[in-house]
Amino acid sequence: MVRDEAYRIAGEAMRNAFRHARAQRVTVEIKYERRQFRLLVRDDGKGIADTTTLQGQAGHYGLPGMRERAEVVRGKLEVWSKLNSGTQVELSVPGKIAYGMLSRPSWWSRLFSSNGRANRSKEL
Repeated sequence: MVRDEAYRIAGEAMRNAFRHARAQRVTVEIKYERRQFRLLVRDDGKGIADTTTLQGQAGHYGLPGMRERAEVVRGKLEVWSKLNSGTQVELSVPGKIAYGMLSRPSWWSRLFSSNGRANRSKEL
């Protein structure tokens, strides 16, 4: 779930950079830190006005949508921008959430877990 939402946030940030900011360069950085997962998207575009950064723009759902996606995974989305200086979008998700949200262990890990061995030996 975190992977999917991070992917969509990164995609939206890149689309905004090229479509609205007319960026020439976009950098995407993913950091798998122990305490948190971080995604940073930076561009050298024309920037975003402060009011738009905080409230979004009427008829546009990019920034509000990114914020909603961050909330879904209990993450934090920050947007920094100055006119004519580009924009940076950062998603951070606590490590416990980002790395611990496996819905269930894989069949391989269940096979070799102590519970798996105990169950398997009973079956034989």
